[in-house]
Amino acid sequence: MKKKYIITGIVLITLSIMLGAFGAHGLKKVLVSFPEKLTSFETGVKYQMYMGLSFLWLGTLKVEVGKNLYPIWLVGVIFFSFSIYLLSIDPIISFSFSFLGPVTPLGGLLLIIGWLYLLVNIIKSKI
Repeated sequence: MKKKYIITGIVLITLSIMLGAFGAHGLKKVLVSFPEKLTSFETGVKYQMYMGLSFLWLGTLKVEVGKNLYPIWLVGVIFFSFSIYLLSIDPIISFSFSFLGPVTPLGGLLLIIGWLYLLVNIIKSKI
């Protein structure tokens, strides 16, 4: 069991539940004129949850997944989901996070790279 994967998974899942509730109950009322922003926010929550569950799953695997997977995925989920969160609240604050636009696809790319890295390591393992 890989404790840091499990702890990270629990933290990501807990935060995604909290942010999902915030989006559904708090942002929904103030982003009524910007439904696409709320949809984007929900996408960030969804992917954060998926990655939290993925971290939990990896923590239970008996096979070595490679030492680089953890930072690749962690940076990927932070770049992807958290840039979406900040971009989504642009209309309700007096600061523009538009400079984070390129960070979102970079985060998505890191998530994809992480999954491919995991695939290669699983194929190379002796399970």
